[in-house]
Amino acid sequence: MKKFIYKKYIWLFVLLFGVISCKDDNFLKETPTTFYTVNNAFSTSAQVDQAIVAIYSQLRDMWANPTEQAWTFVFRGNGTDMFDVPSIRRGNTFNNYGTINPDNGIFYSIYTAWYQVIAKANLAIYSANLSTITWASASDKAYAIAQARFFRAFAYRNLAELFGGVPIVTDISKTARFDFKRATRAETYQFAITELLAIEGDLPETTVVGGRLVKGACQHNLCELYLALGTQLVADGKATDAQTAFTSSIAYGNKVIDGGTYGLMKARFGGRKSEATIGIPLYNNGVLSAAQLFNTQVQTPNYYWDLFQEGSVNYQDGNRECIWAMQIDYAAYRAEDARSKLPYSRTYGPVFRNGAPAHITGTLADAGGRGISQIMPTMYTRDSVYSGKWGTDMRNSDVVYRRTFYGNVPSSPYYNKPIPWSVLYDNQADQSLDYPVSCKIAVDKYTGVADGENMSNLFRDDYFIRLPETILLRAEAKQRSGDKAGAAADINLLRSRAQCTYMVTAADMDDNFKTILDERARELVYEECRWNTLLRMGGTIAVDRIKKYAFWPEAQTSLTFNYNLWPIPQTVIDANKDVKLDQNPGWTGR
Repeated sequence: MKKFIYKKYIWLFVLLFGVISCKDDNFLKETPTTFYTVNNAFSTSAQVDQAIVAIYSQLRDMWANPTEQAWTFVFRGNGTDMFDVPSIRRGNTFNNYGTINPDNGIFYSIYTAWYQVIAKANLAIYSANLSTITWASASDKAYAIAQARFFRAFAYRNLAELFGGVPIVTDISKTARFDFKRATRAETYQFAITELLAIEGDLPETTVVGGRLVKGACQHNLCELYLALGTQLVADGKATDAQTAFTSSIAYGNKVIDGGTYGLMKARFGGRKSEATIGIPLYNNGVLSAAQLFNTQVQTPNYYWDLFQEGSVNYQDGNRECIWAMQIDYAAYRAEDARSKLPYSRTYGPVFRNGAPAHITGTLADAGGRGISQIMPTMYTRDSVYSGKWGTDMRNSDVVYRRTFYGNVPSSPYYNKPIPWSVLYDNQADQSLDYPVSCKIAVDKYTGVADGENMSNLFRDDYFIRLPETILLRAEAKQRSGDKAGAAADINLLRSRAQCTYMVTAADMDDNFKTILDERARELVYEECRWNTLLRMGGTIAVDRIKKYAFWPEAQTSLTFNYNLWPIPQTVIDANKDVKLDQNPGWTGR
């Protein structure tokens, strides 16, 4: 893609230089061939595919956040019940509702990012249908259009979950417009549903290489969209229509879960399945030197850990849980694509060297990598969901969610011993910087160290959609349709796979969906976009959980109103001068 763009602009420069240097002014009478429009910018099907690849690239950046954008951290969960900021970044909290209002730039960045996806998708759809484009086959053209329409539907699903009803734009605007009209939230969901229904048959069951869209991704999103639509229809007083939507949600969940293509991984797999143990070397004062090595922390891998190792993420790697994954390539990162990385150890990792410097320090694997903690898990995420009967769980094993850290400072009383969490949580500042480390954000072997890379980045692929989320969506649809026993059974599919001792029952399926939300936190930490989940559920679920689980007290003192949608950015309302865009409830005048 980059080569195509570079070539295009070099060619434009050459042509422009030739025009300026020409002594014959007859060229003024000719139609310039170098003015690019939507009709002549694309001449081959490969160029249309590059427009589609640009959307894959944008979504990768939105999930992985390689440039560490504050708005992306919020999109991925900062400010919810699951994530907050540590003491060293208190100014970046997204729980102070004295500054969270329609003028907050975070909302504008997220809102416009999804409309950028829509604009790119509209351009790809338009270009794919140009009569000048030649396709190798009708199926190739159908697949290209299906990908673009999926992305458009995906963007509207996200917008509706976060902002409610939004303007639906399906064409290319060639002049400035100031007259967009909001659809309702239900209409926005329905538009996305209609889009996906139209292209379901044009997506392949599987692909030869990872990353490209498949039918399961479409069906998963239909499961979520029908669930979201049904939830909104209940709020609109349309209970009968809502039940129809929930039934459709379950049906599409069934297609993914029971269709035979996907399945939960319950045995060791992938490139590291033969490793019965792994070792994390411990160095004095965190100094990477053979002379400073004093011990090795041994851990026992399991099949849940396998899900997050290099070479084990894609369906093509034998991972039947992977429905759709972003592609990360270390060779591309080294050669030209600086964004082809997961900076998870850096952005999500703890900072023991600041939080407990008397006991553990450094930026090596024994401390979870080179963490700077842009956002951190709340006490709910790190501890509460595993308290009491919920503690026995493979997802809470030390190799998956490492809680055992050895002192590496020789003067510490915990040198070469596990540091108690009562010490790591000794005061509020330490508590915010010291926390367990998920295998989703840190590894025992960091790629690129021999090339000069530090332990900031992972170079594995990562999930957009993994089968357990489909199962949790179906569980919620079952509960909302009145089948609490069925919902519990779905949750137990995950709990059984995780070898939990406690299995949930229908009695656990509370009306505030705590059981489902807690299970989502255990299964999908660092994977789901929590704001989408909380706001999609409606009511006061988001507000109640933020007040209860936010790490810092700003939320309890400043969140004095209820909302279940983010505000439409005030900049967007002001710019749409010819048609009034109504603000979402709870945000007017803030």
